Amino acid sequence: MMLKEGLSHTSVLTVTEAYTAQALGSGDLPVLGTPAMLALMENAAMLAVANELDEGQTTVGGYLGASHVKPSKLGATVEATATLTKVDRRKLSFHVVAKENGEVIGEGEHLRFIVDRQRFMQG
Repeated sequence: MMLKEGLSHTSVLTVTEAYTAQALGSGDLPVLGTPAMLALMENAAMLAVANELDEGQTTVGGYLGASHVKPSKLGATVEATATLTKVDRRKLSFHVVAKENGEVIGEGEHLRFIVDRQRFMQG
């Protein structure tokens, strides 16, 4: 396993009905729901380190604190980038930022933990 600070990945989504606050129940407007933005941030963090883990390992989310400061309308393209900022044995810290057209719409910190897939699912 060769995890080093600076590993990064950007995940992208197009805002469709399924990702709206209305559909997710987090609000009543047809704009990107905060849960969808947060999931995109987590996806980026997971993928930032996935190729560096040992066979049989994955990561699970433990904490995510982020702002969501601008709405994204249907059809908008949103990008979330996660950058690994600290490795403490199995605990991984990430800075996450979501943007639409290069403008920050949300930003925060995310913790993930390296786990053994089989043991995790048995526990």
